Amino acid sequence: MSEVKIAVETRSEFGKGAARRIRRENKVPGVVYEFGLEPLHVSLPGHELSLALRTPNVLIELVIDGERSQLVIPKAVQRDPLKGFLEHVDLLMVKRGEKVQVEIPVQAEGELAPGGNLLEHVLSALPVEAEATRIPDYLTVSVAGLEAGAAIQAKDIELPAGVTLAVDGDEVVLQVLAAQAEEASADAEGDEA
Repeated sequence: MSEVKIAVETRSEFGKGAARRIRRENKVPGVVYEFGLEPLHVSLPGHELSLALRTPNVLIELVIDGERSQLVIPKAVQRDPLKGFLEHVDLLMVKRGEKVQVEIPVQAEGELAPGGNLLEHVLSALPVEAEATRIPDYLTVSVAGLEAGAAIQAKDIELPAGVTLAVDGDEVVLQVLAAQAEEASADAEGDEA
């Protein structure tokens, strides 16, 4: 779990015009949400935020107006559909020890059984509940020796201490599919006979 410190400024202007002015200054408009409180509108440095968001489920310590700091995690990120630059970010305030629901990327390791089978990621990220300061970067799943028709369910994935599933345990995360080329050639051979 990586933690990044970013200095931000509160803002009082809202709307498209204000957002465009903020973006021209190489900053990103954002909103910080905390349960039961009014949202806090901020502007964040674009480059630092972009670097921080490269890590999934990054924990960000915001230094607000140089006075106080608050831990947040990204809730929603809006990017320009053509150029890809950050347009807006929603952040969720968290406290150390507080549990949050996030999606953790799933990485497969190992070689499938011989035969040219394909591995399908039904869920590329697994919804879990974890302490805000102990969110794993990714979950590793061994697929060594799995054959066509095999599936790995959410309950089969070993989770780190303090992390629990936020999805039904019977949900399929990875499955092994039979290679299509072999089936097509087998059908062609059957037709010739």
